[in-house]
Amino acid sequence: MAKKLIAALGDSTLFLREWLANPQRTGSVAPSSPMLTSAMARWLPRDPESFVLELGPGTGAVTDALLKRGLREDRLIAIEHNPTLARLLQKKYPRAHIVSGDAWQMDTLLAELPVSVVSVGAVISSLPLLNFSKAQADALAQKIRAVLEPRGRWVQYSYHLVKGRSRGADDFRLVASKIVWWNLPPARVHVFQK
Repeated sequence: MAKKLIAALGDSTLFLREWLANPQRTGSVAPSSPMLTSAMARWLPRDPESFVLELGPGTGAVTDALLKRGLREDRLIAIEHNPTLARLLQKKYPRAHIVSGDAWQMDTLLAELPVSVVSVGAVISSLPLLNFSKAQADALAQKIRAVLEPRGRWVQYSYHLVKGRSRGADDFRLVASKIVWWNLPPARVHVFQK
């Protein structure tokens, strides 16, 4: 138990340090809470062979929840922009496909993986889309749409609590939207379907 607490404090400290270095890209001052990560992980694809693409995994709070929910580590692809955090994730999840790069280049990054990934069953995103222009969010959404399997889901959280569409989600069908109050700060989880 003490080992888990020390690891959590270490991750939180690293996360805060990286946020201070680049708040625009990090988007949050603390890792996601267990309630938020659970609300996101419940949307894993039913097919255990489907890949899941995680965007902006940070220190791996959502990643942990995805794996606890039953995602096989070798079916996880995570794109993290921050090289320091990407190295941490590679150590924590050696069988996952951890990519240090820009989510907006996901098509190129996926093509460079050592395994063939034609599509993914879900995209789980912690990217701070409100920190980017509508045009940038729309461009990312189109890339997400292109990589999703038919009926694949895009799970996106935001600190913007007003019910409505996430930035970039105009071409998706909204299937669920829920506020998670037990998070710092509270967040809304949107689930979109292709």
